[in-house]
Amino acid sequence: MRFDFGMRNSASRTLALRTKLLPGVCSLLLLLAGCEDHKQAAAPPAKPTVSVQVVALKGVNQSFEFVGHIMAINKVDIRARIEGFLDKVPFREGQDVKAGDLLYQIEKIQYQAQVDQAKANVASAEAKVTNAQLQYNRKLQLSKDSWAPQSDVDQYKANLDSDKATVLQARAALTRAEVNLGYTDVWSPIDGLIGRTVYTLGNLVNPASGVLVTIVSQDPMYVLFPISVRDLETIREVRRQDGGTLAKIEIRVRLSNGREYPQRGVWNLNDPQVDQRTDTLMMRAIIPNPDRQLIDGQFVTAVVRERKEEQRPVIPQAALQIDQSGYYALVVDDQHKVEERHIQIGPNRDTDVVVSSGLHEGEKVIVDGVQKVRPGQVVQDTILAAAVGNKR
Repeated sequence: MRFDFGMRNSASRTLALRTKLLPGVCSLLLLLAGCEDHKQAAAPPAKPTVSVQVVALKGVNQSFEFVGHIMAINKVDIRARIEGFLDKVPFREGQDVKAGDLLYQIEKIQYQAQVDQAKANVASAEAKVTNAQLQYNRKLQLSKDSWAPQSDVDQYKANLDSDKATVLQARAALTRAEVNLGYTDVWSPIDGLIGRTVYTLGNLVNPASGVLVTIVSQDPMYVLFPISVRDLETIREVRRQDGGTLAKIEIRVRLSNGREYPQRGVWNLNDPQVDQRTDTLMMRAIIPNPDRQLIDGQFVTAVVRERKEEQRPVIPQAALQIDQSGYYALVVDDQHKVEERHIQIGPNRDTDVVVSSGLHEGEKVIVDGVQKVRPGQVVQDTILAAAVGNKR
């Protein structure tokens, strides 16, 4: 019985001790929780970090771009002008040819025979004229001496004139035969690059055979592109300078891979009429092609550009944003606040974009971290150096 009583007293003391400690523990926990809440309330939110680049001025030409194509200045489809079998095809497909180079030779035998026959006919006709002339002279003399009637003189004169006409006919036939003989040799009329031959050695060709081969001139080439009347007036306005003179322009070509062709073109023709269906007219420039990079029929981008450069603000393409209102950029001001700035842009220059309006030199545009910020927010900005490839 004593043992049980002692156990009850020990349990009672333990319970009493826990009861006394519980309020203190709860107070301590509340105090710690209050301190943590105080720390969290006192800590300011972290500023988002962004990378910016300073708007710089660069020398930029005012330019306009149009979809165009390359066209050879000279292009000739070679055709047969007589009928015959091909005796020679001395050229190699894809080679350069010069004006006067032999391309095809058609069998000559029958055409040489026709020339020889025509020469014989001419000789025979000329002999008849000689004989008719002698007879006419004799009759004319007899008529003067009253030994021959005038009617005989007139008849011999008619015979002489008829034989002379026969000579003219024979000479015309000889000329035709010689021309046909000349057509057996098919020469290149221009300098250029020759394509694939449709007919090879031994085949029969004639005027109905169509194109035998095509020759395309290579250097220089034409650049043709359609331009709207509105764009033409804009270009003229841009070119107009003080005093009424027009600024000089150049034609550049950008290839399908985005690379700019190194040679400059010269504007040399405007179509005199506007296509009323599209309100456009065709423009043409001539451009050197010494390395044969331009190919007849190739699609390119024709760039009409001023020769003189002007200093204009440019920004990296990474800073350019777009919404329903158009293009804009996020600018960080002197108080490190973000500002949304709507801008007008011009052509691309490498990795930069020309800004026509909305930004000025020295302003800072965000190029990295745009998704983390909003207008009016204070940010921590880091200035990036301009790319080396963009320096001029």
